Amino acid sequence: MEKNYVVKNAVQLVAIAGFALVIGFLIFGAMLPDGNVVQEKTVKRPSINVSEVSYRVAVGKPETALFEGPTTQASIKASSELTVYNQNLALVKDVRKMRLEKGVNEVRFTDVASGIDATSVRFSDLTFKDTGVLEQSYQYDLVSTQKILEKYLDKEIMAQAQQGQGAGAKEYKGKLLGYNDGLVLQTADGIVTLKDYSNVSFQELPEGLLTKPTLVWKVYTESAGERDTETAYLTSGLDWRADYVAVANEKDDAISFSGWTTITNNSGTSYPDTKLKLVAGDVHRVQESPRYAEAYDYAVKSGAAAPQQFGTQALFEYYLYTLDRRTDIRNNETKQISLLEAPQVPVKKEYVYEPNKHVYYYNGGDTSKKVEVRLNFKNSEAQGLGVPLPKGTVRVYKKDSDGQLQFIGEDSIDHTKKEDDLDLFLGNAFDITGEKVQVSMQEISKGLRREEYKVTFENQKDEAVKVKFKEHLYGSWSITKSSQEYEKKSSTEADFIVDVPAKGKAEVTYTVEYRSYY
Repeated sequence: MEKNYVVKNAVQLVAIAGFALVIGFLIFGAMLPDGNVVQEKTVKRPSINVSEVSYRVAVGKPETALFEGPTTQASIKASSELTVYNQNLALVKDVRKMRLEKGVNEVRFTDVASGIDATSVRFSDLTFKDTGVLEQSYQYDLVSTQKILEKYLDKEIMAQAQQGQGAGAKEYKGKLLGYNDGLVLQTADGIVTLKDYSNVSFQELPEGLLTKPTLVWKVYTESAGERDTETAYLTSGLDWRADYVAVANEKDDAISFSGWTTITNNSGTSYPDTKLKLVAGDVHRVQESPRYAEAYDYAVKSGAAAPQQFGTQALFEYYLYTLDRRTDIRNNETKQISLLEAPQVPVKKEYVYEPNKHVYYYNGGDTSKKVEVRLNFKNSEAQGLGVPLPKGTVRVYKKDSDGQLQFIGEDSIDHTKKEDDLDLFLGNAFDITGEKVQVSMQEISKGLRREEYKVTFENQKDEAVKVKFKEHLYGSWSITKSSQEYEKKSSTEADFIVDVPAKGKAEVTYTVEYRSYY
Protein backbone atom coordinates (compact mmCIF):
# COMPACT_ATOMS: atom_id res chain seq x y z
CA MET A 1 0.00 0.00 0.00
CA GLU A 2 2.77 2.38 0.98
CA LYS A 3 4.75 1.36 -2.09
CA ASN A 4 1.83 2.16 -4.43
CA TYR A 5 1.42 5.54 -2.74
CA VAL A 6 5.06 6.41 -3.32
CA VAL A 7 4.90 5.33 -6.97
CA LYS A 8 1.72 7.30 -7.48
CA ASN A 9 3.27 10.44 -6.02
CA ALA A 10 6.38 9.98 -8.13
CA VAL A 11 4.27 9.74 -11.26
CA GLN A 12 2.40 12.90 -10.30
CA LEU A 13 5.64 14.77 -9.69
CA VAL A 14 7.02 13.72 -13.07
CA ALA A 15 3.79 14.79 -14.74
CA ILE A 16 3.87 18.15 -12.97
CA ALA A 17 7.51 18.66 -13.86
CA GLY A 18 6.84 17.76 -17.48
CA PHE A 19 3.86 20.09 -17.63
CA ALA A 20 5.93 22.89 -16.14
CA LEU A 21 8.67 22.22 -18.67
CA VAL A 22 6.19 22.39 -21.56
CA ILE A 23 4.72 25.65 -20.22
CA GLY A 24 8.22 27.03 -19.88
CA PHE A 25 9.02 26.21 -23.48
CA LEU A 26 5.74 27.76 -24.62
CA ILE A 27 6.39 30.98 -22.73
CA PHE A 28 9.98 31.17 -23.95
CA GLY A 29 8.86 30.46 -27.50
CA ALA A 30 6.19 33.17 -27.31
CA MET A 31 8.88 35.67 -26.38
CA LEU A 32 10.80 34.95 -29.57
CA PRO A 33 9.87 36.63 -32.90
CA ASP A 34 8.30 34.05 -35.24
CA GLY A 35 9.47 31.30 -32.89
CA ASN A 36 13.12 31.76 -33.92
CA VAL A 37 15.97 32.33 -31.51
CA VAL A 38 17.87 35.48 -32.48
CA GLN A 39 21.27 35.79 -30.91
CA GLU A 40 23.17 39.05 -31.13
CA LYS A 41 26.88 38.80 -30.72
CA THR A 42 28.18 41.38 -28.29
CA VAL A 43 31.41 42.99 -29.43
CA LYS A 44 33.70 43.31 -26.42
CA ARG A 45 36.45 45.90 -26.42
CA PRO A 46 39.77 44.33 -25.35
CA SER A 47 41.67 45.81 -22.43
CA ILE A 48 44.94 46.44 -24.25
CA ASN A 49 47.38 49.28 -24.81
CA VAL A 50 46.20 51.23 -27.87
CA SER A 51 49.82 52.22 -28.55
CA GLU A 52 50.59 48.62 -29.48
CA VAL A 53 49.72 49.13 -33.13
CA SER A 54 50.30 46.10 -35.31
CA TYR A 55 49.37 47.67 -38.65
CA ARG A 56 49.04 51.20 -40.05
CA VAL A 57 46.48 52.00 -42.78
CA ALA A 58 46.28 55.17 -44.87
CA VAL A 59 42.95 55.50 -46.65
CA GLY A 60 42.57 58.30 -49.17
CA LYS A 61 39.98 59.33 -51.68
CA PRO A 62 41.45 59.42 -55.22
CA GLU A 63 39.07 62.13 -56.46
CA THR A 64 40.96 62.93 -59.67
CA ALA A 65 40.95 59.32 -60.78
CA LEU A 66 37.27 58.98 -59.91
CA PHE A 67 36.28 62.02 -61.93
CA GLU A 68 38.38 60.98 -64.93
CA GLY A 69 36.84 57.52 -65.14
CA PRO A 70 37.16 53.98 -63.73
CA THR A 71 40.68 53.07 -62.56
CA THR A 72 42.15 50.50 -60.24
CA GLN A 73 42.58 53.17 -57.56
CA ALA A 74 38.88 53.99 -57.65
CA SER A 75 38.09 50.78 -55.76
CA ILE A 76 39.50 52.36 -52.58
CA LYS A 77 36.29 54.35 -52.29
CA ALA A 78 33.37 52.01 -52.85
CA SER A 79 30.47 54.47 -52.68
CA SER A 80 29.15 57.51 -50.88
CA GLU A 81 25.87 59.04 -49.85
CA LEU A 82 25.21 62.70 -49.15
CA THR A 83 22.16 63.99 -47.28
CA VAL A 84 22.01 67.79 -47.41
CA TYR A 85 19.79 69.86 -45.13
CA ASN A 86 18.81 73.41 -46.04
CA GLN A 87 20.53 74.72 -42.90
CA ASN A 88 24.22 74.68 -43.98
CA LEU A 89 24.40 71.10 -42.77
CA ALA A 90 25.01 67.72 -44.40
CA LEU A 91 25.32 64.10 -43.38
CA VAL A 92 28.17 62.35 -45.21
CA LYS A 93 28.29 58.57 -45.48
CA ASP A 94 31.57 57.48 -47.03
CA VAL A 95 32.12 53.78 -47.87
CA ARG A 96 35.77 52.86 -48.53
CA LYS A 97 37.69 49.61 -48.76
CA MET A 98 40.62 49.00 -46.41
CA ARG A 99 42.71 46.11 -45.18
CA LEU A 100 43.10 45.49 -41.46
CA GLU A 101 45.24 42.99 -39.60
CA LYS A 102 44.28 41.15 -36.44
CA GLY A 103 44.91 43.34 -33.40
CA VAL A 104 45.16 47.13 -33.10
CA ASN A 105 45.30 49.03 -36.41
CA GLU A 106 45.96 52.75 -36.81
CA VAL A 107 43.75 54.06 -39.60
CA ARG A 108 44.47 57.51 -41.07
CA PHE A 109 41.39 58.61 -42.99
CA THR A 110 41.97 61.64 -45.26
CA ASP A 111 39.86 63.78 -47.59
CA VAL A 112 37.14 64.54 -45.07
CA ALA A 113 35.15 67.77 -45.10
CA SER A 114 36.94 70.72 -43.50
CA GLY A 115 33.73 71.71 -41.71
CA ILE A 116 33.35 68.30 -40.08
CA ASP A 117 31.86 68.05 -36.60
CA ALA A 118 34.36 65.65 -35.07
CA THR A 119 31.94 64.73 -32.27
CA SER A 120 29.50 63.29 -34.82
CA VAL A 121 31.84 60.77 -36.50
CA ARG A 122 30.71 57.14 -36.62
CA PHE A 123 33.02 54.45 -38.07
CA SER A 124 31.70 50.95 -38.76
CA ASP A 125 33.00 47.79 -40.43
CA LEU A 126 30.38 46.54 -42.90
CA THR A 127 32.12 43.19 -43.46
CA PHE A 128 33.30 42.02 -40.03
CA LYS A 129 31.15 42.80 -36.99
CA ASP A 130 33.95 42.11 -34.50
CA THR A 131 35.70 45.34 -35.48
CA GLY A 132 35.54 48.20 -32.98
CA VAL A 133 37.05 51.66 -32.51
CA LEU A 134 39.14 51.99 -29.36
CA GLU A 135 40.24 55.58 -29.87
CA GLN A 136 39.38 58.35 -32.29
CA SER A 137 40.95 61.73 -33.00
CA TYR A 138 40.60 64.48 -35.58
CA GLN A 139 43.89 66.04 -36.66
CA TYR A 140 43.64 69.42 -38.35
CA ASP A 141 47.06 70.99 -37.71
CA LEU A 142 47.55 71.82 -41.38
CA VAL A 143 50.85 72.79 -42.89
CA SER A 144 51.64 76.52 -43.36
CA THR A 145 54.71 78.74 -43.26
CA GLN A 146 53.92 79.88 -39.73
CA LYS A 147 53.34 76.31 -38.55
CA ILE A 148 56.63 75.10 -40.04
CA LEU A 149 58.56 78.02 -38.52
CA GLU A 150 56.97 77.23 -35.15
CA LYS A 151 58.15 73.62 -35.41
CA TYR A 152 61.66 74.72 -36.50
CA LEU A 153 62.45 76.91 -33.49
CA ASP A 154 66.02 76.16 -32.32
CA LYS A 155 66.64 74.24 -35.55
CA GLU A 156 68.65 75.15 -38.62
CA ILE A 157 67.00 76.74 -41.66
CA MET A 158 68.07 78.67 -44.75
CA ALA A 159 66.52 81.96 -45.90
CA GLN A 160 67.13 84.60 -48.53
CA ALA A 161 66.82 88.37 -48.06
CA GLN A 162 67.22 91.32 -50.43
CA GLN A 163 70.38 93.41 -49.87
CA GLY A 164 69.15 96.56 -51.55
CA GLN A 165 68.00 97.86 -54.90
CA GLY A 166 69.88 96.02 -57.62
CA ALA A 167 72.10 94.18 -55.14
CA GLY A 168 70.27 90.87 -55.38
CA ALA A 169 69.50 88.43 -52.57
CA LYS A 170 71.83 86.97 -49.98
CA GLU A 171 71.45 83.53 -48.44
CA TYR A 172 71.58 83.04 -44.66
CA LYS A 173 71.98 79.77 -42.79
CA GLY A 174 71.49 79.44 -39.07
CA LYS A 175 69.45 78.38 -36.05
CA LEU A 176 65.94 79.91 -35.92
CA LEU A 177 65.52 81.96 -32.71
CA GLY A 178 62.30 83.80 -33.56
CA TYR A 179 59.83 84.48 -36.38
CA ASN A 180 57.09 86.81 -35.07
CA ASP A 181 58.57 90.10 -36.34
CA GLY A 182 60.78 88.83 -39.14
CA LEU A 183 63.31 86.03 -38.80
CA VAL A 184 65.96 85.99 -36.08
CA LEU A 185 68.84 83.62 -36.94
CA GLN A 186 71.89 82.50 -34.99
CA THR A 187 74.48 82.28 -37.79
CA ALA A 188 78.22 81.55 -37.77
CA ASP A 189 78.81 85.33 -38.01
CA GLY A 190 76.42 86.19 -35.15
CA ILE A 191 72.71 86.98 -34.74
CA VAL A 192 70.97 88.24 -37.88
CA THR A 193 67.51 89.83 -38.10
CA LEU A 194 65.73 89.55 -41.44
CA LYS A 195 62.71 91.82 -41.82
CA ASP A 196 62.05 91.07 -45.49
CA TYR A 197 62.88 87.50 -46.28
CA SER A 198 61.94 84.99 -48.99
CA ASN A 199 62.57 81.44 -50.11
CA VAL A 200 62.87 79.87 -46.67
CA SER A 201 64.24 76.32 -46.96
CA PHE A 202 63.64 73.49 -44.50
CA GLN A 203 65.30 70.11 -44.37
CA GLU A 204 62.00 68.20 -44.06
CA LEU A 205 58.35 68.60 -43.13
CA PRO A 206 58.07 68.60 -39.32
CA GLU A 207 56.28 65.67 -37.75
CA GLY A 208 52.67 66.30 -36.81
CA LEU A 209 51.79 68.67 -39.65
CA LEU A 210 49.23 67.56 -42.23
CA THR A 211 48.47 68.61 -45.77
CA LYS A 212 44.74 67.95 -45.26
CA PRO A 213 42.40 67.26 -42.30
CA THR A 214 42.66 63.64 -41.17
CA LEU A 215 40.59 61.33 -38.99
CA VAL A 216 42.69 58.85 -37.01
CA TRP A 217 41.29 55.72 -35.39
CA LYS A 218 42.80 53.00 -33.27
CA VAL A 219 40.75 50.05 -34.55
CA TYR A 220 40.73 46.56 -33.05
CA THR A 221 39.60 43.51 -34.97
CA GLU A 222 39.83 39.74 -34.66
CA SER A 223 39.41 39.27 -38.43
CA ALA A 224 42.24 40.13 -40.78
CA GLY A 225 41.53 40.96 -44.40
CA GLU A 226 40.03 43.51 -46.78
CA ARG A 227 36.63 44.96 -45.86
CA ASP A 228 34.13 47.68 -46.67
CA THR A 229 33.88 50.37 -44.00
CA GLU A 230 31.43 53.22 -43.60
CA THR A 231 32.29 56.56 -42.05
CA ALA A 232 29.38 58.86 -41.28
CA TYR A 233 29.64 62.41 -39.99
CA LEU A 234 27.94 65.79 -39.99
CA THR A 235 29.59 68.76 -41.65
CA SER A 236 28.93 72.39 -42.45
CA GLY A 237 29.76 73.94 -45.80
CA LEU A 238 27.00 72.19 -47.72
CA ASP A 239 23.63 73.77 -48.34
CA TRP A 240 20.77 73.60 -50.79
CA ARG A 241 17.79 75.65 -51.76
CA ALA A 242 14.92 75.37 -54.18
CA ASP A 243 14.54 77.74 -57.12
CA TYR A 244 11.37 77.82 -59.19
CA VAL A 245 10.62 79.26 -62.62
CA ALA A 246 7.08 80.14 -63.70
CA VAL A 247 6.08 81.39 -67.14
CA ALA A 248 2.67 83.07 -67.35
CA ASN A 249 0.50 82.66 -70.46
CA GLU A 250 -0.99 85.53 -72.42
CA LYS A 251 -4.20 85.70 -70.36
CA ASP A 252 -2.40 85.35 -67.00
CA ASP A 253 -4.66 82.45 -66.05
CA ALA A 254 -2.07 79.63 -66.23
CA ILE A 255 1.65 79.13 -65.75
CA SER A 256 4.24 76.52 -66.59
CA PHE A 257 5.97 75.73 -63.31
CA SER A 258 9.38 74.09 -62.92
CA GLY A 259 11.56 73.57 -59.87
CA TRP A 260 15.32 73.27 -59.48
CA THR A 261 17.49 72.32 -56.55
CA THR A 262 20.65 74.39 -56.14
CA ILE A 263 23.37 72.61 -54.12
CA THR A 264 26.38 74.63 -52.94
CA ASN A 265 29.46 72.74 -51.78
CA ASN A 266 32.08 74.69 -49.80
CA SER A 267 32.88 71.80 -47.45
CA GLY A 268 36.51 71.37 -48.50
CA THR A 269 36.14 68.06 -50.33
CA SER A 270 34.30 66.53 -53.29
CA TYR A 271 31.71 63.76 -53.40
CA PRO A 272 32.08 61.83 -56.68
CA ASP A 273 29.49 59.32 -57.80
CA THR A 274 27.37 60.01 -54.75
CA LYS A 275 23.78 59.16 -53.90
CA LEU A 276 22.19 62.52 -53.20
CA LYS A 277 19.36 63.13 -50.74
CA LEU A 278 17.87 66.47 -49.71
CA VAL A 279 15.90 67.13 -46.53
CA ALA A 280 13.32 69.93 -46.52
CA GLY A 281 12.29 71.17 -43.10
CA ASP A 282 13.61 73.01 -40.09
CA VAL A 283 15.69 70.48 -38.15
CA HIS A 284 16.44 71.54 -34.59
CA ARG A 285 20.11 71.55 -33.63
CA VAL A 286 21.81 72.15 -30.30
CA GLN A 287 24.51 74.77 -30.71
CA GLU A 288 27.12 73.00 -28.59
CA SER A 289 26.65 69.48 -29.91
CA PRO A 290 24.61 68.50 -33.00
CA ARG A 291 22.02 65.77 -32.54
CA TYR A 292 23.94 63.47 -34.80
CA ALA A 293 22.29 60.22 -33.76
CA GLU A 294 18.79 61.44 -34.67
CA ALA A 295 19.88 62.94 -37.98
CA TYR A 296 21.77 59.76 -38.87
CA ASP A 297 18.88 57.43 -38.03
CA TYR A 298 16.41 59.50 -40.05
CA ALA A 299 18.64 60.06 -43.08
CA VAL A 300 19.64 56.44 -43.72
CA LYS A 301 16.18 55.60 -45.04
CA SER A 302 15.78 55.28 -48.82
CA GLY A 303 13.67 57.62 -50.93
CA ALA A 304 10.60 56.56 -52.91
CA ALA A 305 10.57 56.37 -56.69
CA ALA A 306 8.75 59.11 -58.59
CA PRO A 307 8.43 60.35 -62.17
CA GLN A 308 10.56 63.40 -61.32
CA GLN A 309 14.32 63.15 -60.90
CA PHE A 310 13.79 63.39 -57.15
CA GLY A 311 11.52 60.93 -55.36
CA THR A 312 9.87 62.23 -52.18
CA GLN A 313 8.92 60.63 -48.89
CA ALA A 314 7.97 61.76 -45.42
CA LEU A 315 10.91 61.73 -43.03
CA PHE A 316 9.91 62.21 -39.37
CA GLU A 317 8.32 65.70 -39.59
CA TYR A 318 10.24 66.67 -42.74
CA TYR A 319 10.40 65.63 -46.39
CA LEU A 320 13.23 63.67 -47.98
CA TYR A 321 14.01 64.10 -51.69
CA THR A 322 16.15 61.35 -53.23
CA LEU A 323 17.80 61.77 -56.63
CA ASP A 324 17.08 58.64 -58.70
CA ARG A 325 20.63 58.54 -60.09
CA ARG A 326 24.13 59.16 -58.81
CA THR A 327 25.88 62.48 -59.37
CA ASP A 328 29.17 64.29 -58.74
CA ILE A 329 29.28 67.14 -56.21
CA ARG A 330 32.65 68.85 -56.56
CA ASN A 331 34.21 71.10 -53.94
CA ASN A 332 33.63 74.85 -54.45
CA GLU A 333 30.80 74.11 -56.88
CA THR A 334 27.19 75.18 -57.27
CA LYS A 335 25.09 72.60 -59.08
CA GLN A 336 21.46 72.69 -60.20
CA ILE A 337 19.35 69.56 -60.66
CA SER A 338 15.78 69.46 -61.94
CA LEU A 339 13.23 68.89 -59.17
CA LEU A 340 9.83 68.96 -60.94
CA GLU A 341 8.01 70.09 -64.07
CA ALA A 342 4.35 71.11 -64.33
CA PRO A 343 3.47 72.46 -67.81
CA GLN A 344 -0.03 73.81 -67.10
CA VAL A 345 -0.99 75.12 -63.66
CA PRO A 346 -4.13 77.28 -63.40
CA VAL A 347 -3.55 80.60 -61.62
CA LYS A 348 -5.60 83.62 -60.64
CA LYS A 349 -4.23 87.14 -60.98
CA GLU A 350 -5.34 89.35 -58.14
CA TYR A 351 -5.03 93.06 -57.31
CA VAL A 352 -4.68 93.71 -53.58
CA TYR A 353 -4.79 97.02 -51.74
CA GLU A 354 -3.49 96.62 -48.20
CA PRO A 355 -2.49 100.02 -46.80
CA ASN A 356 -2.05 98.84 -43.20
CA LYS A 357 -0.12 95.74 -44.13
CA HIS A 358 2.63 95.87 -41.53
CA VAL A 359 1.32 98.18 -38.84
CA TYR A 360 -2.05 99.19 -37.41
CA TYR A 361 -2.90 102.89 -37.59
CA TYR A 362 -5.08 104.31 -34.85
CA ASN A 363 -5.73 107.53 -36.73
CA GLY A 364 -5.88 106.35 -40.33
CA GLY A 365 -2.59 108.08 -41.09
CA ASP A 366 -1.35 105.63 -43.73
CA THR A 367 -1.17 107.25 -47.17
CA SER A 368 0.08 104.33 -49.31
CA LYS A 369 -1.48 104.20 -52.76
CA LYS A 370 0.22 101.03 -54.02
CA VAL A 371 -1.96 98.20 -55.32
CA GLU A 372 -0.14 94.87 -55.34
CA VAL A 373 -0.26 92.36 -58.19
CA ARG A 374 -0.41 88.73 -57.02
CA LEU A 375 -0.71 85.29 -58.59
CA ASN A 376 -2.57 82.60 -56.64
CA PHE A 377 -2.62 78.86 -57.27
CA LYS A 378 -3.09 75.61 -55.39
CA ASN A 379 -0.45 72.92 -54.87
CA SER A 380 -2.72 70.03 -55.78
CA GLU A 381 -2.72 67.17 -58.28
CA ALA A 382 -5.92 68.55 -59.80
CA GLN A 383 -4.01 71.75 -60.64
CA GLY A 384 -1.04 69.87 -62.10
CA LEU A 385 1.21 69.85 -59.03
CA GLY A 386 0.48 68.00 -55.78
CA VAL A 387 4.05 67.45 -54.51
CA PRO A 388 5.68 68.84 -51.34
CA LEU A 389 7.49 72.04 -52.34
CA PRO A 390 10.63 73.03 -50.40
CA LYS A 391 11.02 76.67 -49.48
CA GLY A 392 12.70 78.77 -52.12
CA THR A 393 12.33 81.61 -54.63
CA VAL A 394 9.79 81.66 -57.46
CA ARG A 395 10.77 83.80 -60.45
CA VAL A 396 7.99 84.62 -62.90
CA TYR A 397 8.39 85.44 -66.61
CA LYS A 398 6.04 86.33 -69.46
CA LYS A 399 6.47 86.67 -73.21
CA ASP A 400 6.21 90.16 -74.72
CA SER A 401 4.64 91.04 -78.09
CA ASP A 402 7.84 89.91 -79.81
CA GLY A 403 7.61 86.49 -78.22
CA GLN A 404 10.58 87.13 -75.91
CA LEU A 405 10.52 86.21 -72.22
CA GLN A 406 10.58 89.12 -69.80
CA PHE A 407 11.00 89.01 -66.03
CA ILE A 408 7.87 90.26 -64.23
CA GLY A 409 8.63 89.58 -60.55
CA GLU A 410 9.65 87.08 -57.91
CA ASP A 411 8.62 86.02 -54.42
CA SER A 412 9.77 83.53 -51.80
CA ILE A 413 7.67 80.61 -50.60
CA ASP A 414 7.95 78.61 -47.39
CA HIS A 415 7.82 74.80 -47.22
CA THR A 416 4.47 74.04 -48.84
CA LYS A 417 2.66 70.75 -48.38
CA LYS A 418 0.15 69.20 -50.75
CA GLU A 419 -3.20 70.99 -51.18
CA ASP A 420 -1.84 74.25 -49.74
CA ASP A 421 -2.42 77.59 -51.48
CA LEU A 422 0.45 79.70 -52.81
CA ASP A 423 0.25 83.46 -53.08
CA LEU A 424 3.02 85.20 -55.04
CA PHE A 425 3.59 88.95 -54.75
CA LEU A 426 5.10 90.10 -58.06
CA GLY A 427 5.07 93.90 -57.73
CA ASN A 428 2.80 96.94 -57.77
CA ALA A 429 0.28 97.76 -60.49
CA PHE A 430 1.20 100.75 -62.65
CA ASP A 431 -2.32 101.77 -63.78
CA ILE A 432 -4.28 101.04 -60.58
CA THR A 433 -4.03 103.04 -57.35
CA GLY A 434 -5.92 103.25 -54.09
CA GLU A 435 -6.23 105.94 -51.44
CA LYS A 436 -7.58 105.55 -47.93
CA VAL A 437 -8.76 108.66 -46.05
CA GLN A 438 -10.17 108.98 -42.54
CA VAL A 439 -13.30 111.15 -42.82
CA SER A 440 -14.13 111.50 -39.13
CA MET A 441 -13.45 110.20 -35.61
CA GLN A 442 -15.79 110.61 -32.62
CA GLU A 443 -15.71 109.61 -28.97
CA ILE A 444 -19.29 108.47 -28.56
CA SER A 445 -19.01 107.56 -24.89
CA LYS A 446 -16.43 106.25 -22.48
CA GLY A 447 -14.84 103.23 -24.10
CA LEU A 448 -16.65 103.70 -27.44
CA ARG A 449 -15.10 105.39 -30.48
CA ARG A 450 -16.48 105.72 -34.01
CA GLU A 451 -14.33 106.20 -37.13
CA GLU A 452 -15.46 106.78 -40.72
CA TYR A 453 -13.28 106.02 -43.77
CA LYS A 454 -13.38 106.47 -47.52
CA VAL A 455 -11.26 104.45 -49.96
CA THR A 456 -10.97 105.57 -53.58
CA PHE A 457 -9.65 103.37 -56.40
CA GLU A 458 -8.59 104.66 -59.79
CA ASN A 459 -8.13 102.43 -62.85
CA GLN A 460 -6.40 103.68 -66.01
CA LYS A 461 -6.65 100.34 -67.80
CA ASP A 462 -8.86 99.74 -70.84
CA GLU A 463 -10.63 96.97 -68.94
CA ALA A 464 -12.50 96.77 -65.64
CA VAL A 465 -10.71 95.15 -62.69
CA LYS A 466 -11.55 93.77 -59.26
CA VAL A 467 -9.46 95.00 -56.34
CA LYS A 468 -9.35 93.22 -52.98
CA PHE A 469 -9.15 95.81 -50.21
CA LYS A 470 -7.76 94.23 -47.04
CA GLU A 471 -8.49 96.38 -44.01
CA HIS A 472 -6.64 95.62 -40.77
CA LEU A 473 -8.50 96.54 -37.60
CA TYR A 474 -7.62 96.28 -33.92
CA GLY A 475 -9.19 95.59 -30.56
CA SER A 476 -12.93 94.95 -30.25
CA TRP A 477 -14.37 96.32 -33.47
CA SER A 478 -17.49 96.16 -35.59
CA ILE A 479 -18.35 97.70 -38.97
CA THR A 480 -21.70 99.38 -38.41
CA LYS A 481 -22.18 100.80 -41.90
CA SER A 482 -20.64 100.03 -45.29
CA SER A 483 -21.32 101.01 -48.90
CA GLN A 484 -20.76 97.42 -49.99
CA GLU A 485 -20.46 93.90 -48.62
CA TYR A 486 -17.34 92.67 -46.87
CA GLU A 487 -16.05 89.42 -45.37
CA LYS A 488 -14.65 89.21 -41.84
CA LYS A 489 -11.54 87.08 -42.37
CA SER A 490 -10.29 87.17 -38.77
CA SER A 491 -10.40 89.19 -35.58
CA THR A 492 -8.09 91.74 -37.22
CA GLU A 493 -9.06 91.70 -40.90
CA ALA A 494 -12.03 92.56 -43.12
CA ASP A 495 -11.89 92.10 -46.92
CA PHE A 496 -13.82 94.13 -49.54
CA ILE A 497 -13.98 93.13 -53.22
CA VAL A 498 -14.33 96.34 -55.23
CA ASP A 499 -15.29 96.53 -58.93
CA VAL A 500 -13.40 99.37 -60.61
CA PRO A 501 -14.54 100.31 -64.16
CA ALA A 502 -12.18 100.81 -67.10
CA LYS A 503 -10.75 104.34 -67.17
CA GLY A 504 -12.78 105.09 -64.05
CA LYS A 505 -12.99 105.27 -60.27
CA ALA A 506 -14.78 103.45 -57.46
CA GLU A 507 -15.33 104.38 -53.82
CA VAL A 508 -15.91 102.40 -50.64
CA THR A 509 -17.13 104.06 -47.45
CA TYR A 510 -17.50 102.35 -44.09
CA THR A 511 -17.86 103.15 -40.40
CA VAL A 512 -16.05 101.26 -37.64
CA GLU A 513 -16.85 101.32 -33.94
CA TYR A 514 -14.16 100.38 -31.40
CA ARG A 515 -15.14 99.40 -27.89
CA SER A 516 -12.80 99.09 -24.91
CA TYR A 517 -13.76 97.47 -21.59
CA TYR A 518 -11.32 99.20 -19.25
